Amino acid sequence: MTLSYLLRRFGSAILILWLVSLLVFFITQILPGNAAVMVLGEFATPETLAAMERRLHLHDPWWVQYSRWIGGILAFDWGVSMGDHIPVLPAVMLAFGRSLSLAAMALVVVVFIAIPLGTMAAVRRGRFGDLALSVLGYIGVSVPEFVIATLLVITLARPELGWFPGGGYESIAAGVWPWLSHYLLPVATLTIVLIAHIARQVRSEMIDVLATDYIRTAVLKGLPYWRVLLKHALPNAMLPTITIIALDVGYLIGGIIVVEEVFAFPGLGRLLIFAVQNRDLPMIQAGALVLATLYALTSLAADLLYAWIDRRIIYA
Repeated sequence: MTLSYLLRRFGSAILILWLVSLLVFFITQILPGNAAVMVLGEFATPETLAAMERRLHLHDPWWVQYSRWIGGILAFDWGVSMGDHIPVLPAVMLAFGRSLSLAAMALVVVVFIAIPLGTMAAVRRGRFGDLALSVLGYIGVSVPEFVIATLLVITLARPELGWFPGGGYESIAAGVWPWLSHYLLPVATLTIVLIAHIARQVRSEMIDVLATDYIRTAVLKGLPYWRVLLKHALPNAMLPTITIIALDVGYLIGGIIVVEEVFAFPGLGRLLIFAVQNRDLPMIQAGALVLATLYALTSLAADLLYAWIDRRIIYA
């Protein structure tokens, strides 16, 4: 992997983020309603509204507003929320940290469960475990997140049981279990769909790899079967799976928004929902740009992981 390739990839990521910033800016500009009315309320006088519009620079040309906004983003001055009148940067970063921890937990659980399940199903192709995984996979992929979340709340978070909280958030300062208990059901909701999706992908790729000549040759040479699976078959089967996992990060981000709303989890997804409802433009713009940055960095990490797993891949 050469330095020129890394510079090109970083350059393309920056270009994509710039285009996303333009898209986010224009979408927030065409949202229905008036930002000044959202700040002052519908009973504000015309004079007060006109003064607020001048204060918010709503009558400036779009390129002036965009330049001011993107300059503030680069200078770490993300403005003030129109709804709560708090600085946007710390509010977004706090909510993003919670969402990132939720997504990271879900992704770790998915990787450590889906890859062994898919490998087992490929090795035992046509047997009971393979058929059971296929059936459960179809069910997991077909059921939406909000249905799974609702079922988990109804069955596991009932007050009379006292097993899990039905929603909310506790910081780790309150104790490890109170903090972790608020994560378990949201993480389970996100992982059910992703485990089914990725396990099926691993199974499909492993079946193709196990049928290749070099795998049969390794087995005929007398190598232990577990070593053939782990050292030869699995790394080659993982290359397409890495692409799926990177793409599923976007799905995970979208799923987090739904899950955070159902479980009243104060993450970035729920913050964006409130921002859209209140037409809080600085909060919407900052939150959307943070999510786009996460997705761009994930795609870059997937490319770098390719070269680490398969040393034959050389980026020039």
